[in-house]
Amino acid sequence: MSKTIKNLQIKQIKSGIGYNKKAKATLRALGLKKMNQKVVHKDCEVIRGMINSISYLLEVKEL
Repeated sequence: MSKTIKNLQIKQIKSGIGYNKKAKATLRALGLKKMNQKVVHKDCEVIRGMINSISYLLEVKEL
């Protein structure tokens, strides 16, 4: 059986202004620079951890 690698579409729905530096750095690490910007990443533990740490700023869809 072959595993299919899922992708995640991540959208920034809230500004990083007013949040700590670590949250802003995580947004940058995910490739998000502007509000309502969308990026696609492979579904892996590292990305999931980043998403969980700043879930209040993001919207995530599985593709």
